Amino acid sequence: MCGILGLIDLDRDAGKFKQFDPALQTLHHRGPDHQKTIIKPQIALGHARLSIIDLDARSHQPMVDISGRYTLVFNGEIYNYKELRNECEQLGYTFKTESDTEVLLVLYMHFGEKCLPKLNGFFAFGIHDKKEKSLFIARDRFGIKPLVYFQSDKSFGFASELKALMKLGFKKDIDKVSLFTFFKFNYIPAPATILKNHFKLELGHSLRIEWEDDELVYSKNQWYSIPYDPAEEKDLSAHDYQQSQKVLKRFMRESVRRRLVADVPVGTFLSGGIDSSIITAIAKEEKEDIEAFSIGFSDQPFYDESNYASSVAKHLGIKHHIFDVKANDLLETADFVLNHLDEPFADSSSLNVFLLSKHTKPHVKVALSGDGGDELFGGYNKHGAEFMLRYPQLREHAIGKLKPIWNRLPSSRSGSLGNVARQLQKFADGYSLNARDRYWRWAGILTEEQANYLLKEQMLERDQRLSDDGHTFKKRKDLLLKHIRKNGTLNEVLRSDMLLVLPNDILYKVDSMSMSHGLEVRTPFLDQHLVKHAFKLPLMFKVNHTTKKKILQDSYRDQLPHEVFDRKKKGFEVPLLEWFQGPMKSIFIDFANDKTFIQEQDLFNQDAINDLSSKLFSNAPGDTPASAWAFIVFQSWYKQHML
Repeated sequence: MCGILGLIDLDRDAGKFKQFDPALQTLHHRGPDHQKTIIKPQIALGHARLSIIDLDARSHQPMVDISGRYTLVFNGEIYNYKELRNECEQLGYTFKTESDTEVLLVLYMHFGEKCLPKLNGFFAFGIHDKKEKSLFIARDRFGIKPLVYFQSDKSFGFASELKALMKLGFKKDIDKVSLFTFFKFNYIPAPATILKNHFKLELGHSLRIEWEDDELVYSKNQWYSIPYDPAEEKDLSAHDYQQSQKVLKRFMRESVRRRLVADVPVGTFLSGGIDSSIITAIAKEEKEDIEAFSIGFSDQPFYDESNYASSVAKHLGIKHHIFDVKANDLLETADFVLNHLDEPFADSSSLNVFLLSKHTKPHVKVALSGDGGDELFGGYNKHGAEFMLRYPQLREHAIGKLKPIWNRLPSSRSGSLGNVARQLQKFADGYSLNARDRYWRWAGILTEEQANYLLKEQMLERDQRLSDDGHTFKKRKDLLLKHIRKNGTLNEVLRSDMLLVLPNDILYKVDSMSMSHGLEVRTPFLDQHLVKHAFKLPLMFKVNHTTKKKILQDSYRDQLPHEVFDRKKKGFEVPLLEWFQGPMKSIFIDFANDKTFIQEQDLFNQDAINDLSSKLFSNAPGDTPASAWAFIVFQSWYKQHML
């Protein structure tokens, strides 16, 4: 895993090329082992390497083929590169390294963009073809590795992180629709970024750029889509269920085995939840000396899950590292994370991932995680709630109709009773909505109206006319919801989570925080064969009134402690409310009360910020700590990158 950077400028702007090496330096944390650039009159390519497979210097990048025609910069790992290498050797190619990088280069030389379906792995890469005067960039099937780009008629840039592009000097204007979606979700969904004309390449997509008549011509292609057809859903027998379990376990083992291949030490992240425990159990069977890594919160028992992780580690007989995190550790981390983010991103659990990665890196260079299991098999609380509203019983009807009562209860995420009240309120919100509208409500932190209120320019009203870039919030919303029918199946909800929540929140969080320490994280649940199998399974195999991730639990119930399966689902959260009532209170108040700066920004509704502050410090804060954190994140990012 590495950092990649590329630039095309037909005007040969000396300033942009002069800034290329400093821009690559912003990616040093992603690739501390080696950095190199190749700069030509109209194009530059750069690479920061984290050596995982074939540590030899001959595998450094940018990598140029023997003819000098093709130049590759590549971030990621190709797990089946040895099989693909054999295929290329049968075609007459020879290799000078043992790396997957050279295999990818040769595959593209022979097959062009048709090489993409052959790859099993996670990747983002760019290949320059000197003869055809073209650049080809591509991103993996599930968006595990990031790839952002800037485009105009004369200039194009791509990178692993947005701050590298910003260093090149492209024009920076806030995309106000992105700002709106940021406060709704606490992240910005692809293909948008916080800046106009800067984009995230969507998962399973490629982009070809050609030089024609002194102008850049762009052609985007979706080379992969998650294989799911709702018309194929059907009821299956108990025998089919047993067979599906066997296939699931075979794919899981093959996926973990592939992801254990490395020329450096490999471990696992172990939260004590179902997904990470399964990954760790399989890894232990494949690699006897595997080690697991966890964090705990001894001074915040409500957020501490380390006892579950310890139970799993003891049951499996593996060496287990638990790093105890105090409130002060998280607060110190918050300052670093705020300075590290390349665009506004307010999932506060990124602080946990940062600390876990920081403490894991001295022991191993690669860690396996359980990310993706919830989206594939229906593991989130909202998936259970979605099932209950699709097949309501007396209890569900009662909860939905008692919404006025739940709304009077003090709610928060920081305690058991307050969290129950918050969940009841959210469940009742979705009771009267269709599947599409309910998904939109539950996928976000705020409602549209709440997010709209925060901004000076009202997005919902602006949708009555075209914005200055011709792209309204409604159009963006329709694009994000295109896979959900109003009366579609729950599997459509899971697929939409794979397209929206997983790449834009979960995977971005893990990649950015782990790579800040030069740690590679691999995700066995996101193997193309396993995903294909998961979306062939009917809903009844995944979720019912009492159980989430049913087939996953039943497949591994005899290999793990019973408490792994009996515990309630809990997110990887941090004590935001406690922070805002304590050491972070003054930080938020300083940002919220800086009325001169807010007025100069011309982005926020000061009355809404005042109301946010009032509710945050009331006895019913609800989800306002998340929005307060989002406000701090954005203001910190803005001051760092826009002034």
